[in-house]
Amino acid sequence: MNRVERAKQFLPFDALKGLKEALRKVEKEREEVERIELSEESLEELENKFNRVKQGDIVSIKYYKNKKYVEVTGNITNIDYIKKRIQINKTEDISIYDILDITE
Repeated sequence: MNRVERAKQFLPFDALKGLKEALRKVEKEREEVERIELSEESLEELENKFNRVKQGDIVSIKYYKNKKYVEVTGNITNIDYIKKRIQINKTEDISIYDILDITE
């Protein structure tokens, strides 16, 4: 066996291909993020969007939950303009104060 072939025996070997990438993905998902403080203009635009949507509309909402931002898309099943809450797919009950963006 020549030197080059012999050296190949000692190259790094990844017995569990994809494990490192999977671990990085899980780590990123668990990463906590700070809540973004919206400017006055952004808050006004968000409130206008909130007042414009109605029950039955399909929307995407990006909001702060459990120390990270998540996005949910679905049917608006309930809007409470007094408490400033919106319900998506009868499961997600979201406060307007946690919403970063609403896309119609």
